[in-house]
Amino acid sequence: MMGLFLRFLISAVVLLVASWIIPGFFVNGFVGAIVAALVIALLGYAVEAIFGERISGGQRGLVGFIAAAAVIWISQLLVPGSIQVSFLGALIAALVIGVADAFLPTPLNTRALKEGKK
Repeated sequence: MMGLFLRFLISAVVLLVASWIIPGFFVNGFVGAIVAALVIALLGYAVEAIFGERISGGQRGLVGFIAAAAVIWISQLLVPGSIQVSFLGALIAALVIGVADAFLPTPLNTRALKEGKK
């Protein structure tokens, strides 16, 4: 449970930093970033449940990248006060967030890496 909480905090910080550097991508403060991180995570889990292995974990590829951008763009419709994203901003944000997610050591990432090596 603590790992999940830490994951959302790190995701919120990544969203805030991304909003500072990506044109067309705006997050409304830290609370907005936490709400956006929660919505993006829930939408991401739903997309992974629908499309399965093709877009999960380290197997993302082009389909996963486009799905991540779509999830980021759709999230603004669900929490309009927390996040505002243009189409190009969603594509760039998906790339930046994907890179950050690959390199930031969180308990969930570490466990997934260990399970993948077995």
